[in-house]
Amino acid sequence: MLRIAHLVDDTNPGGVTRYLDFLASDPGMAELAHHQIVVVPRNRPARVAVEADVIVSHLAISWRGLPGLMSLRARHSGIPLIHVEHSYSAGFVTANVKARRRFHTLLRTAYALFERVVAVSHAQANWLLQRDLVQNDVLSVIQPQVDLTRLRALPRPSGPIRTIGAIGRLDRQKGFGPLIRAFRELEGKDLRLRIFGDGPERETLERLAGDDPRIRFEGFVADPCEAYGSCDAIVMPSRWEPYGLVAAEALAAGRTVMVSGVDGLMDHVATGAHYFGAPTIENLRKALMDTCKESQPTEVIHEVGPLHPGLAVQWRQLLFKTLPNLSISGRVADATS
Repeated sequence: MLRIAHLVDDTNPGGVTRYLDFLASDPGMAELAHHQIVVVPRNRPARVAVEADVIVSHLAISWRGLPGLMSLRARHSGIPLIHVEHSYSAGFVTANVKARRRFHTLLRTAYALFERVVAVSHAQANWLLQRDLVQNDVLSVIQPQVDLTRLRALPRPSGPIRTIGAIGRLDRQKGFGPLIRAFRELEGKDLRLRIFGDGPERETLERLAGDDPRIRFEGFVADPCEAYGSCDAIVMPSRWEPYGLVAAEALAAGRTVMVSGVDGLMDHVATGAHYFGAPTIENLRKALMDTCKESQPTEVIHEVGPLHPGLAVQWRQLLFKTLPNLSISGRVADATS
């Protein structure tokens, strides 16, 4: 059976970790290949011995880590390398990068070490092409997936929308500061804002919440159903978001989803998320006010079906492009026709 090694240097709880867990356990992916998650030292991925037919990088690219990627390429010169870009996007560059030409040079140099580059959203792929960071003939788009079965089985909320949820790491990326400021301007003693997650900005965000008893910090919750099941709607005011797995999960759970529309969040607008514009206090306040005036339908909210093939089919297509002479479960031709 084909052996695929997925390299990762960050095992903290989050969307990437959950996606990799799904890759390793999904029956369709298991039929496709044997998947091994390999934890490697940050910036020195070649230090860990890897035995595989294909190596997939889920690493964050940096100038400091570039020599490590070159060593990885040299050590495995006969093995195809694929890179999945989980970290960077147009929104990331706008919010964080001053020396943009230098940063783009880094990405072009790093991507050139791989046979294929995978974008995690169509918006991210468009950015990669527009900035000439990768050639179209080596770029694929595969949106991350996790098991949504239990989320789809959650009871759908009914009646007025009163509890808003925000889920994610508490850092600048997620835009929870403007969200708290906007929520505090809303009237309604029965409104609630529940924030799930932890991170370096927690103390700052708690100060912003002040003595507003309607705002609760729930910390990290291991079971996503617990978080989504306790909310009527989910808001994502991210400043950058290459994909945004929370939006896919919330839509599967039948919750109203509000997104800033940055980067990969626009992919979710096509499947039912509501776009409210830039993540400013004014836009957030209006989006929250409008949403809290609505009522959830008593029937199940329309099921959001995928606008793309199943994950195993997409990976099969990717592997066929990487290894055109490879026969995978005898169905490569069907997957790519």
